[in-house]
Amino acid sequence: MGEAGTWTYAVRRALGAWNIDESRHTRESIPPADYLGASYYEIWTRALEVLLQRHGFVTAEEIDAGRKKLDGATPKRVLKADMVAGVLAKGGPCDRSVTTAPRFAAGDKVRTRNFNPTTHTRLPRYARAKSGVVEAVQGSFVFPDDNAHGRGENPQWVYTVVFHGGEIWGEGADPTLSVSIDAWESYLEPV
Repeated sequence: MGEAGTWTYAVRRALGAWNIDESRHTRESIPPADYLGASYYEIWTRALEVLLQRHGFVTAEEIDAGRKKLDGATPKRVLKADMVAGVLAKGGPCDRSVTTAPRFAAGDKVRTRNFNPTTHTRLPRYARAKSGVVEAVQGSFVFPDDNAHGRGENPQWVYTVVFHGGEIWGEGADPTLSVSIDAWESYLEPV
């Protein structure tokens, strides 16, 4: 995580108002032309402004003015300077237990679902409707597609899936290349 990421992570942890998935989704929701025309730090700052407004800490007018005009939302917690190192060192583990057994095992052939939600997803567009092989069962983790929108953590099994280069890039792809992704169970179907 870069300097801007560490700073906004600290703000998120300090205020207790949003989670890492909502933060990521907010950055990824910046319109493409604005996103591609912005520096790394501008992307993080723009997303932070959106999050602070969304959760009632500031208004657009206050951001434009560069100063407080009204009393905003009260943070769930306040991170003091002497607490920052400990909070950053703790991190934000997202592994969770689930009551079901993994649906897939290493060596299973799977196909990713072909869906295009209007909301957050961690399934890369280039890997949708592609066939691959489960390389490993990574454990069960918070499902970011739901967590980003306040619908709960809804943990699922996560699998490393490997795709041959031709499956991703088509005919003429270097046959020695492959791509692997970590995919939540609901992204996958058996082949």
